[in-house]
Amino acid sequence: MAATLGYVPARHEASTRCFRLGHVTRCRIVIALSSAELLVSVRFSSCDAQHSRCWTDPVSGMDRYGSDTEAEEQEGLLQNQARGARPERGEEGHTGSTPGPHRVLDVEDVRHHTPACCSVRYGLALISCFGFFVVYALRVNLSVAMVDMLNATDQVNHSASVCQPSQPRVKNNHTANVYNWDSETQGWILGSFFYGYIFTQVLGGYLASRYGAKWLMGLGILGTVVFTLLTPVAADLGPGYLIAVRILEGIGEGVTFPAMYAMWAAWAPPLERSRLLTISFTGAQLGTVIALPLSGEICYYLDWTWIFYIFGMVGLVWFVLWALLVSNSPSDHPRISEREKHYICSSLESEVSRELGPVPWRSIVTCGPLWAIVVAHFSYNWTFYTLLTLLPTYMNDVLGFSIQQNGLLSALPYLGCGLLAVLGGQLADYLRETCKYRTVVVRKAFSLAGMVGPAVFLVAAGYTGCNYVLAVGFLTLSSSLGGLSASGFNINHLDIAPSYAGILLGITNTFATIPGMVGPVIARALTKNNTMAEWQMVFYISATINLLGAAFYTLVGRGTVQPWAVPKRRPLQD
Repeated sequence: MAATLGYVPARHEASTRCFRLGHVTRCRIVIALSSAELLVSVRFSSCDAQHSRCWTDPVSGMDRYGSDTEAEEQEGLLQNQARGARPERGEEGHTGSTPGPHRVLDVEDVRHHTPACCSVRYGLALISCFGFFVVYALRVNLSVAMVDMLNATDQVNHSASVCQPSQPRVKNNHTANVYNWDSETQGWILGSFFYGYIFTQVLGGYLASRYGAKWLMGLGILGTVVFTLLTPVAADLGPGYLIAVRILEGIGEGVTFPAMYAMWAAWAPPLERSRLLTISFTGAQLGTVIALPLSGEICYYLDWTWIFYIFGMVGLVWFVLWALLVSNSPSDHPRISEREKHYICSSLESEVSRELGPVPWRSIVTCGPLWAIVVAHFSYNWTFYTLLTLLPTYMNDVLGFSIQQNGLLSALPYLGCGLLAVLGGQLADYLRETCKYRTVVVRKAFSLAGMVGPAVFLVAAGYTGCNYVLAVGFLTLSSSLGGLSASGFNINHLDIAPSYAGILLGITNTFATIPGMVGPVIARALTKNNTMAEWQMVFYISATINLLGAAFYTLVGRGTVQPWAVPKRRPLQD
């Protein structure tokens, strides 16, 4: 059974007329409203019968029964219209507004009556944004804490090329322990998180697709919160224990992005994907922006242990909200309106399979567009994770900023990244929906801007010497432009295989986690003396990898649902 349904709130009376032609029964349900009529076209068919569709003739208002070919064309028009390719109004057989008292409302009509304000789908975007705020706050807090955890009198003397402090440093008499860790040990501690993070990427996507994303993501972050609270104890026990705790934190966080992609596959209408996903994942930038300077202040006024206690408590608050307010899909949500539920489900009907069959692993691993995302994601993350873990160290050891200045200035690049990610999402959907640009064109354009731009300004930052303004400015521009990639390759998984988006994200994020594992280790191995020349080499490596990834994605990337990912329709029953 299939139906085209439009909804207009008003008093109504319903009548039904059915006709039987061969194996096909066609019914026309007319609901008379005070100001208009609601038409519901319903078809019933046996499994071996050909399917026809009943709709209203736009001129006469009489029932018109099309042939099989016409029915398929009509369904294709509906699918195209849901993706933004609107047919000309008034053309026969099209489902737009029609003159006369009868009107069939389609997905596009419902969308205009389903505002974003106070909607459940945008509420999900905000609470998931808070979730990724917690995820990244727990991930980056060690980068600032590390500066205050080290015994300053035991550190390697700076080279003459290192900048002098911009202002005298004040050392507070804190009671927290400090440690004598060399640069190699620091690199292993900062990179250890990603050794756990990489293990649960594909598994997280698979579990979320099979069993739902809500509790997988919630419990994953809750586990990370618990181990964050244990971090000061682990550090006192020794670097090996701290590395083990960070690995366990990574295992918990590893499921978050695949789980959220799987959830958005059920919640994000195609023409709102860029908006919803950029709002959701901007929490990562917000977590970085707020956690870095706040960690610096906490270190200054309290001590480094309170960084982990305070952000751990924030994570517990998020978990309670997530458990109470979120559902796996619109059909499971107890407070969603019928109109919004119909809009979301109708817009995703032709893309997402309600019953996920066996995962087509062979088709997935041989999919060229997926490998384009893998390469782009790996390349972008090399720069992103290098700066994420080592920028506070660079600010302290090279530019000479105090712990308070360090946190604030290290956060500026990610503030710009978050702002451009949100604005880029709005622009990307505007280009697709209003300007009718193809999805693949938009994704590649935003990926190029979000990868080439950062590479250029990152290299430039290495040649600013001790000009603090230029150094911080170029690093900020580099990371800010990277935010545009959030509307590029970063959400391309939902374009090529929405039913398997969580699994695809798990695959790409597995490869994209490798830079977080080896990047800090390589960077600290190259910067033992903290000279400008050593850091220039780090920046050159990151920029080169970024450019290669952008070029590969431009050549191989695609923007349409792949044949193996198209949901198979079940035969209609009598």
